[in-house]
Amino acid sequence: MRWKNGDGETAEISVFPPDAGLSDFDWRVSMATVARAGPFSLFPDVDRTLAIVEGAGITLEIEGRPAVTLTGKNDPFAFPGDIATTATLVKGPIVDLNVMSRRGRWSHRVERWHFEGQRHFDAPGGVTMLISLGDLRVDIGSHAAELRRFDCVFIEGVVLLTTDMPVEGYLIRLTQA
Repeated sequence: MRWKNGDGETAEISVFPPDAGLSDFDWRVSMATVARAGPFSLFPDVDRTLAIVEGAGITLEIEGRPAVTLTGKNDPFAFPGDIATTATLVKGPIVDLNVMSRRGRWSHRVERWHFEGQRHFDAPGGVTMLISLGDLRVDIGSHAAELRRFDCVFIEGVVLLTTDMPVEGYLIRLTQA
């Protein structure tokens, strides 16, 4: 879909409520390719978290705050979606993970995740999503899913995670206010 400001495109991963638009979502998870510098779209009453998943990085200038440069090595960065923000690319295009939640309705937390081997993972209440940056098997009851780069799975309850080599990803937790 086109960005709200018209300067790019985003791949929407999930939105709530289903089929909500940019002005009425409670939460939204997406990935975007940013190919040039420019302003971020403003989202009133929305909190955002950004993580760089591909490319050299991006520098954010958020009104009233010092500039911050994000790379794929940084933890996800949270900031208000309703404050003027401008982005400058470090060197060439990037792909980012963008999580947004509507203040007063939902809150979110995004964690960078590292895993190797096999272990059980328990997702507490709310909504839990895992976005993989590599190959990962997820066993949910009698069902299994093989995740590849940029695949996403919703997790409810206890699941078994298995990988033969180190894999990174992002764990997204959304909680209703």
